[in-house]
Amino acid sequence: MKFLYCLSILSVVFACQPSETTETIDNPFVVELNELVDFANVTATDVEAYGTYTINQSAQAVEQIKAASTPTFANIFEAFDDISNSAATASNKTFLMYWTSPDSLIRATGLETYKRIDSLFRSVYSDKDLYNKMVSFKETDDYASLSPKKKLLVDDLIDGFELSGVGLNAEDLATYKKLNEEINDLTSEYATNMNTANEILVLNEVGAEGLPENFKKTYAIGEGRYEIPVINATNGPVMKNASREMTRKNYYVKFNNRAADSNLAILDELVQKRYELAQLMGYDTYADYNLVPKMAKNPTNVWDFVNGLVEASKGKAISDLKELDQARATYSNGADEALDSWDMSYYKNEILKNEYNVDPEEIRNYLPMDECLKGMFAVYQNLLNYEFKKVENGSVWHEEVEMYEVFEAGNLKGRFYLDLYPRPNKETWFYCVPLVSGKQKPKGYEVPEAMLLGNFTRPTETLPSLLSHNELSTLFHEFGHIMDQMAYTGEYSLQHDSKSDFTEAMSQIFENWIWDYETVSSFAKHYETGEVLPKETFDNMLKAKNVASGYSAIGSLRNCMYDLNLYNLYDPNNKIPTDDLWKKIDNELGIKDFYVEGTHKQASWIHINTHPVYYYGYLWSDVYAQDMFSVFEKNGLQDQATGVKYRKLILANGSQRDIVEAVEEFLGRPSNNEAYMKSLGL
Repeated sequence: MKFLYCLSILSVVFACQPSETTETIDNPFVVELNELVDFANVTATDVEAYGTYTINQSAQAVEQIKAASTPTFANIFEAFDDISNSAATASNKTFLMYWTSPDSLIRATGLETYKRIDSLFRSVYSDKDLYNKMVSFKETDDYASLSPKKKLLVDDLIDGFELSGVGLNAEDLATYKKLNEEINDLTSEYATNMNTANEILVLNEVGAEGLPENFKKTYAIGEGRYEIPVINATNGPVMKNASREMTRKNYYVKFNNRAADSNLAILDELVQKRYELAQLMGYDTYADYNLVPKMAKNPTNVWDFVNGLVEASKGKAISDLKELDQARATYSNGADEALDSWDMSYYKNEILKNEYNVDPEEIRNYLPMDECLKGMFAVYQNLLNYEFKKVENGSVWHEEVEMYEVFEAGNLKGRFYLDLYPRPNKETWFYCVPLVSGKQKPKGYEVPEAMLLGNFTRPTETLPSLLSHNELSTLFHEFGHIMDQMAYTGEYSLQHDSKSDFTEAMSQIFENWIWDYETVSSFAKHYETGEVLPKETFDNMLKAKNVASGYSAIGSLRNCMYDLNLYNLYDPNNKIPTDDLWKKIDNELGIKDFYVEGTHKQASWIHINTHPVYYYGYLWSDVYAQDMFSVFEKNGLQDQATGVKYRKLILANGSQRDIVEAVEEFLGRPSNNEAYMKSLGL
């Protein structure tokens, strides 16, 4: 991306581990409170049996709620939180198997089991009898006397039911369920096509000119011959360094055509079916429907936000393009006649190297993964007052996966897994994947679990995994999501997650620490010599931080506009081909024709597949992230008191309290966008 986010497999109203019951089965997934799953010995049969067990238990528990004679908070909402918790954990863990297992049968069974659980809970959320029980409780004096936190749980759950078709008549409800199942099948098919695309760029020595030597060694298949997989881990090194324009162009076209032969048609179906779903629910567009539970509330607010940022960054973007074009004229040796989309990263890199004395590939040598992990752990442990302990010989789904436990004052607070490197058939992006939500149970507190799924350059026999500074930012970002998961201590799993257009803020804030020399120099050491990253080099990096920042901002906004065009401006009677949408947006921006004929970025773009009407949330969140970071700038980036306050007020909040109120308490004032605009150099 680098736009990364914490993926919730079910919507926020489906939260997480089988509810406590006297019935049990012999299955590695069915464990006692806070026991570990024996992932290494999981079979496809185990996955299927776990799903069946969870579905049966959940269905029985729902019937028990509906049989309650007098609705109370305990027998309706607390009981439903138990069911939801159980189903979401099963959903998360079976989907994890689909995304990460090296066993093809387990992957297939994981996906199929996830779909079965999802189908059950779509039915549960449209159960009129269950909904009526909830509404009847809200009309009682007992509801009026609830704490604000519990009232929010009641209100959000009822809203979730209303957005899930509970008010539809029988015929429309059947259509609603059918559309959801079809959408689910299409998103899964799209993701599988994307993750199994096997594009390779074959180069000789001439074509590989400019590529870093360590990079070439990694992908050499003989003397002067290289086979480079077209994946996220290789995109930066090729596009920033390949001095041959044809190499950059060929890579760019391959990268932006992954799965296009199948996914373009799937995307067309997805957009149509999501539109039909919104219409069925009484909304003009899918964006209107999707935005109801988010901070932004409606498309008008999102468009106003996006258009405002376009106006604010347009001047800088135009200036950046002139600077990049000048770099092309200076450093291309006459080879390039025009500045094309596959040239942008390369000429930005030339500016960094020649005008700021910053060589990103040389900086990479100071950022071996193991040292970066240790340094990052130290930052988070100090700020949040946590302690991480590696679990040796933990049972994991692949030998490269590592597991850690999180402690506060000696008490277990959570667990996280690291699955950092690409491999065949594994999900290709970067995520924090929630597995278990925090929840109070009769036998004690169920601690959260999560997994950091990465696709960083894997180590070889002669080289460690070396990160670019941008990849270090990705690592800090995703681990921020992990800490968001670990920090939750609420009573109910349904309140574990924040608003989806705020959730990125809680990890974006931590990207700022990689721009602090005291922090970075504590672990940035040359993988061969042990030399610390020189202060002069880092100072040059700071000076160059906002090179092409306007162009980068417009690139993000262009993606936002594409997402919104798909899901807010879609007209079934006047369908615009998804390739033509890029041209339409470029014309509206009036900056440059960025679209490259014959490419189809939208065929391998995870957001518009599984997270529609989400992309604006990165920018929306970043406004809050930079504003909250200003408190650390004032109090000190290593100030633990501020870090713990942030953990307790923001990370641990979930949806237990209105997030705007929580942010204002942390800031000591209403939030504004001044720090965000400053961070862009605007």
